[in-house]
Amino acid sequence: MPAYEPIWVYPPKNPPLLQKVVGEFNIHPTTAQILISRGFTELEEIHDFLYAKLPNLYDPSLFPEIEQAVDRILKALENKEPILIYGDNDVDGMTASALLTEFLTEVGGTIHYYVPNRSNLQKNLISDAFDFALENRCKLLITVDCGITAAKEIEEVVSRGIDVIVTDHHEPTSKIPLCIATLNPKLINSTYPNRELTGVGVAFKLAHALTDKLIELERISPTKIDLKNYLDLVALGTIADMGALKGENRILVRYGLKQMKILKRVGLAKLFSVSELTTNDLTPADITSKIAPRLNSLGRIADPRKGIELLLLRNPEDAERLARELDLHNLERQKIERAASDDIDMLLAKKPELLQHKAIVLYSYHWHPGIIPIITARIAKQYNRPVVIITLDNKVGKGSIRTIPEFPVLGFLKENRDLLIDFGGHDYAAGMTIQERNIPEFKRRFLAAADGRLQEKDVKEKLYLDAEIGFKSITFDLLESLHLLEPYGHENPPPILYCEAMQTWPPKVVGKLHLKFFLEQEDRSLEGIGFNLAERKDQIRQKNIRLKIAFTPQINNFLNKTSIQLQIKDFQLASNEVSS
Repeated sequence: MPAYEPIWVYPPKNPPLLQKVVGEFNIHPTTAQILISRGFTELEEIHDFLYAKLPNLYDPSLFPEIEQAVDRILKALENKEPILIYGDNDVDGMTASALLTEFLTEVGGTIHYYVPNRSNLQKNLISDAFDFALENRCKLLITVDCGITAAKEIEEVVSRGIDVIVTDHHEPTSKIPLCIATLNPKLINSTYPNRELTGVGVAFKLAHALTDKLIELERISPTKIDLKNYLDLVALGTIADMGALKGENRILVRYGLKQMKILKRVGLAKLFSVSELTTNDLTPADITSKIAPRLNSLGRIADPRKGIELLLLRNPEDAERLARELDLHNLERQKIERAASDDIDMLLAKKPELLQHKAIVLYSYHWHPGIIPIITARIAKQYNRPVVIITLDNKVGKGSIRTIPEFPVLGFLKENRDLLIDFGGHDYAAGMTIQERNIPEFKRRFLAAADGRLQEKDVKEKLYLDAEIGFKSITFDLLESLHLLEPYGHENPPPILYCEAMQTWPPKVVGKLHLKFFLEQEDRSLEGIGFNLAERKDQIRQKNIRLKIAFTPQINNFLNKTSIQLQIKDFQLASNEVSS
């Protein structure tokens, strides 16, 4: 594994703005500096970030074509036409499918849902649901979290007499599906202000628009539907799909976490139980590490329909059984992932020439298609460069791509579509299918593009620092003030502070991998914990070394004693003066 020696990126200084923010909001100066470091320049946008509430959500009517979507769904409800919800097989797709299924059933619809099993590389998006739609007499198909890149398949479905509404949030490629309506905040002509909605967010907006219309037409009473009941699903899908926790997404997730803590959804409650997760101080990190992997395991190695089933279940016994099944699938997924991970790590160790380029492209017949996105994300983070991992079956490759901010990939995929069967996703996380014979040329072009566009400093990991602080200012009041910035997650990470401090005693290895630090600054002592930093112990073996530390302060509860601890992210030697 490469040594972790990131470039420290120091925060901007703007004393007049800092003073203004502190005065306006009466918040801790460090919290104010963090906001400035993250690009906030206007008091109004800071106010919205800190204090926006549900009424501040955007009106769903801002989506072009949402009126057409609502009218077609209302027609289906009036005529009692069965509706098919077609979702992607990840957590975003599952939650979006569950949301629309539950909502449309609540307002009188006959709803079926379908999720493709992606382990078969030969399957086409949407066309594999056509027979299902015919069997269930569905004349309307609504996609969730997918469909924007499936113009050809949708055209075929429409030609056979089934109307289609596309709801998606992935980047469009070239041809937009011809259908009743396309709801996607990333469309070029979209007037919807929040480009960062995930698939479940778009589904929620459709439910919101339908609710407004049904109330306007006096088809339901204003008290029949409480949209807050769906926010747990919105939060779950948004967090799992790495939706940016800024703007509207932040409101949806903040209130969605509150809804999740109530655990009204029996299946979710059972999933929390098997995950050994309580709802006390529930954070997006808990969802990312414990809940999302269990649901995602279905889409990776089993039947993703069971994820939707679990989210919709009302029977506690059935929910318990299914939650335990998910847990077992997750263990199996971990085993498959570990074997492929070890194989890939060994390959990179044996062939150091693979790391001579500013990107990594690997392919094999031996890796399960369901787990390569997880491994691709890990390798991209570990080596801080664009990574493509392709698994092959019957001469067709399914590829997962993860990249760094300096190298968005959708432009490259569009320029090289002559080599691809299909592709889609986002600039920084995409997928593709490719004929085996085209892989060598794809690899050559991808490596050449990365080598040509990226500099050495681009593939060097960076640690973005939010604020400088002294030990005397690291108080419980500060930690209380930092709560204003929560929930933390994608594009709103926990703040990283920095300072110089004296190491008063050599660090101690904890749990074989971690380092415990003993630090002092101006007569105040604090302990720190550096996860996975044990291999760097030899750099700071002596006592009384002056260190520059980058850290996140946190509360540590141990043996009924509450103290402030520093979670050390990185350290550097501040000087060579050492006394033993």
